Amino acid sequence: MVSPAIALAFLPLLLTLIIRYRFFFVLFYRAVLVRIWNDCVTGLTREERAYQYVLTHATQGDPDSILETFDVWCSKVEFISNIGPKKGKILDRLLMEQSPLTVLELGSHCGYSTVRIARALPLGARLYSVEMDQRNAAIAEKIIRLAGFDDDTVELIVKPSDEVIPQLRTDHGLERLDFVFMDHWKKCYLSDLQILEGSGLLGKGSMIVADNVLFPGAPKFLRYIRKCGLYEWKIHRATLEYSRGIRDGMAELVYQGIK
Repeated sequence: MVSPAIALAFLPLLLTLIIRYRFFFVLFYRAVLVRIWNDCVTGLTREERAYQYVLTHATQGDPDSILETFDVWCSKVEFISNIGPKKGKILDRLLMEQSPLTVLELGSHCGYSTVRIARALPLGARLYSVEMDQRNAAIAEKIIRLAGFDDDTVELIVKPSDEVIPQLRTDHGLERLDFVFMDHWKKCYLSDLQILEGSGLLGKGSMIVADNVLFPGAPKFLRYIRKCGLYEWKIHRATLEYSRGIRDGMAELVYQGIK
C-alpha cells in the first residue's frame, strides 16, 4: 500500500502533468475514445458517420457548404484529422498563387482536402488524388461527387502511393506535376518525396506542401529537405486542426532541381 503521505507528495506533479498536457488528453478523448464508442454503437466507421452528416446538412454541388459542414462535424461532433479551415486557408492561398494545372494529392481520406484543392483550381486543371484504403476511398468518392466535381477534374486512384507515383507518366500521361499535397502516412513523406524526385515529374518551381510535419511529425522528412539542397522551403506554423494548444505546421517546398 502507498502511504497517504507519499501519494500526497506526488499530487502536485500529477496536477502539473494534467495541466501541461490537457490538450493532448482532450485530443485522445475525442479522437480515440469517442470514436471507439461510436463505432460500437452505430456499426459505422467514423468516416461513414461523417459522410452521413455532410449528406444531410450540406448543399449538394456547393464545395463551400461541403467544407463548412465537415468543419462543424469535426469540431463539434467527432475529430477527424483533415487539414481544417485554418491551415486550409494557407493551402488555398498557395494554390491561388501557383495556379497549377496538374496536382497530386497523397491521402484523400474522406475527401475534405480533395474538395478544398479542387475548388481552387483554374479551368482545365486536373487533380489526381491517391488513397490506399478502399473504404475511405469510397467515402471520398461520394464527397467529391457530392461537391460537384466530376472525373474530368478529380480522378481518385485507389492504390498505395509508392505504387501510383512511378506509374503516373505511363498510366496517366503526366509529364510534370505543378503541385503536390501530402497528407497521408507521415512515415511515407520522405520515401514518396524521393520517388517523386526520381520520377522526373518535378520541374523547377513545382511546389510540395506537406501537412502535420510538426504533429504527429515527420522528422526524417524535415531533416532531408534541410540538407538535400533541392528545395527552397519554409514551415507555416499553426495549431492542429480542430484542436487548441497543440502546435503543428505545414511544410512548403519549391523544387529547384539538381544544382
